Amino acid sequence: QVQLVESGGGLVQAGGSLRLSCAASGRTFSNYPMGWFRQAPGKEREFVAGITGSGSTSYYADSVKGRFTISRENAKNTMYLQMNSLKPEDTAVYYCAAGRRPYGSEPGDFDSWGQGTRVTVSS
Repeated sequence: QVQLVESGGGLVQAGGSLRLSCAASGRTFSNYPMGWFRQAPGKEREFVAGITGSGSTSYYADSVKGRFTISRENAKNTMYLQMNSLKPEDTAVYYCAAGRRPYGSEPGDFDSWGQGTRVTVSS
């Protein structure tokens, strides 16, 4: 198991930006694909973005494509989610997760989860 801790959430106005971080410990970070998910009140957890272990390939949900950027610094055991042009519908708790296999986008494709960081976008 890998331990994951998110940070960087907060309150921002629509059109603003936030950068989330996910610090990992417990196993070789670069060996594992990583992802970001989010869960809004009353909704299921949904995939936001994923990245391969090397960081060479990233992929996104259609709802955030062109606005969010996932990245990682393996030397720092840290993953990031840069969120620009935020919308009220981006309001959710955001979770980082360590993957079982590359290119996963379902919660079952990931086996370690952080505790989440809340993002609130006001209109």
